[in-house]
Amino acid sequence: MNKSQLIEQLAKKAHLSRKEAKSALETTFDLIMEGVTKSGKVGISGFGTFVAKKQKATERMNPQTGKKMQVPSKTVPKFKAGKSFKDAVSR
Repeated sequence: MNKSQLIEQLAKKAHLSRKEAKSALETTFDLIMEGVTKSGKVGISGFGTFVAKKQKATERMNPQTGKKMQVPSKTVPKFKAGKSFKDAVSR
């Protein structure tokens, strides 16, 4: 399912116009990103947890040249599925 299909399903199930569903979905995404950016974690009971995780600096090899290069540390988004989500997927 892509974003457009998700908006369509949200509109049908919540009895919203497509425009209202798109706005609700995009606002939800914005709030999750804002929460992870500010506090480092957004947990949604039964669904999962979005977190900002720090990755250490590391040395990697450039596959084209074969030379080693330094990759700086960075913070990346991660998602951990909740129990209800895991149970639904494993059925």
